[in-house]
Amino acid sequence: MKIAVAGTGYVGLSLATLLSQEYEVVALDILSEKVDKINNRICPIQDEYIKDYFKNRSLNLKATLDYKEALKNARFVIISTPTNYDTETDFFDTSSVENIIQKVIEVCNLNETTIVIKSTVPVGFTEKMKEKYKIENMMFSPEFLREGKALYDNLYPSRIIVGDEGDKGLEFAKILKNVALKEEVPIKLMSSTEAEAVKLFANTYLALRISYFNELDTYAEIKGLSTKNIIEGVCLDPRIGNYYNNPSFGYGGYCLPKDTKQLLANYKGVPQTMIKAIVESNEVRKKHIANMIIKDGNEVVGVYRLTMKSGSDNFRESAIKGVIEKLKEMGFKIIIYEPMLNDTNYEGNIVEKDFDDFIQKCDVILANRLDAALKKSRKRVYTRDIYNID
Repeated sequence: MKIAVAGTGYVGLSLATLLSQEYEVVALDILSEKVDKINNRICPIQDEYIKDYFKNRSLNLKATLDYKEALKNARFVIISTPTNYDTETDFFDTSSVENIIQKVIEVCNLNETTIVIKSTVPVGFTEKMKEKYKIENMMFSPEFLREGKALYDNLYPSRIIVGDEGDKGLEFAKILKNVALKEEVPIKLMSSTEAEAVKLFANTYLALRISYFNELDTYAEIKGLSTKNIIEGVCLDPRIGNYYNNPSFGYGGYCLPKDTKQLLANYKGVPQTMIKAIVESNEVRKKHIANMIIKDGNEVVGVYRLTMKSGSDNFRESAIKGVIEKLKEMGFKIIIYEPMLNDTNYEGNIVEKDFDDFIQKCDVILANRLDAALKKSRKRVYTRDIYNID
């Protein structure tokens, strides 16, 4: 069986790697550099499991820039292209997904090829595309992946959800189950619209939990209480549980910021207060962090790493960027230390390459997450990280 995967970011490349253990997989991308790296088994993203599979496993995987080569005779076409949230329209820019749908129509026999959308899309998008292009063989199947551990999360999935209750949906679910290493994986078939809602509601719940413990931390910090004691006392309740409770500068990354805003946009005409509060809470948290830096009379603010998580190369929607913006508006000088950056300037801020020089030049150092490099300078580090985990 041939499977085509359009888009080779975290979702697409992890799926292509996963599926190529058992099936012929052709990955499609628009960047020649990424295509060359994949064909030479050099992982173009930060994911240790993909790197290991590229090095040590025999994979039936090829990457190409030619959409006809990728799509022709494919049993399934998985679309995992990026969809960016547009604050002007309150919806995702789904043009990249439609572009691939149009190419599938051009190249494939639609009676034999099934389109599976993995990109994040608005609720109801798949049904609109089926109606617009007169296609029945199209479904949505959400991904639940962590940056830097995308392949691991596909090998050991928490659940497999497919937006098709017929034979094609079951076939695709079994394909995903077949290449997973986890023996017992719950499979749930539903409509594509329901599957789209699952994606947004799941991520918004995670954002809610992050926001809850961040607001607990804000309260404790202002009142002079121990955040750790309060969190551990609260989380001893088994209904709450001791997980996903480490304070941060706010939720960020590829999914949570855009999914919460998208879900809020989908609530137009539906009574709600909580979804709006989750989105607003994240902005309030960033303002609080900035205010705490201002309060201590600092002039030069160092930012230690822009990445959201350890093992990730993603800066997009990183919570610390929101804090930087608020500090810049107030006239603070910002110096960034980020080994993943090649330039000496990032969005109008100085990038310091030498770690020791970075430490010396800053009055205070912002760190969303601590690591061993900051141990000697801990007195000048401002963080809300308690457990040293993502």
